[in-house]
Amino acid sequence: MTDILESMRRIFVPIHKEGYPFILIALFATIVLAWLWSPLGWIGAILTVWVCYFFRDPPRVTPIREGLVVSPADGRVNLITTAVPPAELDLPPEPMTRISVFMNVFDCHVNRSPVTGRILQILYTPGLFLNAELDKASEDNERNALVIETAGTKVGVVQIAGLVARRIVSFVKVGEHLSTGERFGLIRFGSRLDIFVPLNAQVLVGLGQTAVAGETVLADLTANEPARQYRVG
Repeated sequence: MTDILESMRRIFVPIHKEGYPFILIALFATIVLAWLWSPLGWIGAILTVWVCYFFRDPPRVTPIREGLVVSPADGRVNLITTAVPPAELDLPPEPMTRISVFMNVFDCHVNRSPVTGRILQILYTPGLFLNAELDKASEDNERNALVIETAGTKVGVVQIAGLVARRIVSFVKVGEHLSTGERFGLIRFGSRLDIFVPLNAQVLVGLGQTAVAGETVLADLTANEPARQYRVG
């Protein structure tokens, strides 16, 4: 019985409230399509299931040791580089380590705080809707930037809209305190998140690795271990 209940929890995960209007629209469209022609109704039903799947919000098990930076998004680590943070973050114009996590339309799109700390700044910047995998999307695309102070260190997090993303949603305000793994926003339908950490932070993921929001450790702000090496299996 326990195994059955656990399997049901894995299949029927919670849905974020931001998805309810879209699910209702999809259901209404399905009814209309089915009334017009029954095969169209099946297509609508499949799309409705996909919308439910897109807005899923599963619970996560978050590591909470001080200094850890966890992934704010589900997706693929598509860039690890050194870059000057965007001007809107109001961080010193000096290079930082930037880790980018790209979310496709099948990833969970609820974003979670990478660290525990206080929000110093939130700034929305309108822009284009280029492919979020492109490097220039960091400067050209619509985005929402946060600066979180944790134990005296400032970490930048930027939600970047993509080709089909048309809405960045933020659940938090300046001055609020976030815990690592706590939900802070959502991007609808494909996008990317950039995380900016100091150069002395130890990066703990590899390029191409799959990240899980609130669980995968991206970096350690306090580590002194040698750099890790990775291989593709």
